Amino acid sequence: MTKGSPFKLMLLFSIPLLIGNEFQQFYSMVDTIVVGRFVGINALAAVGATSGFSFMVLGFSQGLTMGFSVIVSQRYGAGDYDTMRKAYAMSIICSLISSLVVSLLFALLSLPLLRLIQTPENIIGDANLYIITIYIGLAAPIYYNLFSSILRAVGDSKSPLIFLLISSVLNIVLDLFFVIVVPFGVFGVAFATIISQIISALLCYFYIKKKYPMFRLSRSDMAIDHALCKRLFAIGLPGALQFSVCAIGVIIVQAAINSFGSNVVAAYSVGTKIENVITVVFSVLGMAISTFAGQNLGAGDFKRIRHGFNVAFWMMVGATVLTMVLAYFITEPMAYLFVDRNTTDPEIIENCIFYVRTISKFFLFLGLIFIYRTGCQGLGSGMIPMVSSISELVARVIAAFTLPGILGYLGVVLASPIAWVAAGMICPICYFHYIRKIEKRFTLRREEKIAKKTVDTYI
Repeated sequence: MTKGSPFKLMLLFSIPLLIGNEFQQFYSMVDTIVVGRFVGINALAAVGATSGFSFMVLGFSQGLTMGFSVIVSQRYGAGDYDTMRKAYAMSIICSLISSLVVSLLFALLSLPLLRLIQTPENIIGDANLYIITIYIGLAAPIYYNLFSSILRAVGDSKSPLIFLLISSVLNIVLDLFFVIVVPFGVFGVAFATIISQIISALLCYFYIKKKYPMFRLSRSDMAIDHALCKRLFAIGLPGALQFSVCAIGVIIVQAAINSFGSNVVAAYSVGTKIENVITVVFSVLGMAISTFAGQNLGAGDFKRIRHGFNVAFWMMVGATVLTMVLAYFITEPMAYLFVDRNTTDPEIIENCIFYVRTISKFFLFLGLIFIYRTGCQGLGSGMIPMVSSISELVARVIAAFTLPGILGYLGVVLASPIAWVAAGMICPICYFHYIRKIEKRFTLRREEKIAKKTVDTYI
């Protein structure tokens, strides 16, 4: 990422990532499709009712491991392989600690939290069973995301794609097996997801070990380095918490949705699945600029960093136009993948289509969030992601508490777009301030080193 055309590099880096993330969304969709088709609307609503909590823990794992990989990316760009390998080893240990703590905490709080958001009684049992299974298996997505992030940190976005494709196919097969052949219901789809993620994590780990000798760990590498662990958490936790903070807003919106009954919950669940498929391009561009920025920061090339952000911005604008078109044309046919056209209440489909087409008008602001918030994380900032996430949370909470009473279902639909506008306007401003700050700091350090070298030579 330190040489060549930024556009070409980020495009080639993004294409495998985009395919991989779409497949990741696809096998997440399969859970919902299988449940909706073969178990029923209530089961579909039960899985959908947990979406905020799923987003919280899975987003936590993604943000945490992306943060862990920042140091690897920076040290790789600087050619410091010893520190890079040590950071990799400490990331493995920190991921284990994080998964154990978060799994235990949320498993204990699962049912009380579902009751807190007023999950309808006819779906709360299945909802609890589904989400508690996801919580217990949290180590699987954490380690898959970690190893994938490490591969992307050194510029390899193709290998995680291959492993994800294998995992996706396995997940589909297991979904069908644990729902149709062995009638485990919602537990079956959650269990299938966990097994698939374990397989993909193991494939990534052994591939890194074989393909990249620089990551082969010795006993000394695994010795606890408290300072490095602290540094990893300093970058990783804000990224993880930004997803969690956003998820709190999503959960509050889910509480508002729950008050409309299980049919609206089902419509909203399908709508958010379609939304995730359409908007994955923004998260991919965020990962691309994060890796680009991290490697070029390690190389000390600020002119190239700025150019990279400009290129990523215009790529995002193009992606915004594309996603808005997709939202209009593919929502209805996709919605019917989840339910039986002949037996499903038409209002469920209508509410789903209304949701996706309405929020698509605000995708530009979502793109700004991913480009500048994730990009700043690649530059080593933990504060900017956190500030933007808090602004997103505040806006979403205010909207969720006020608009549904005034606008009904439209008020719930507008909660996320309003949050995107709030955070999307802040992130670019924070980026421009931060890039000037770290460039000035870097220039001062370089001048000090040159001055010291000159004095030492003279002496």
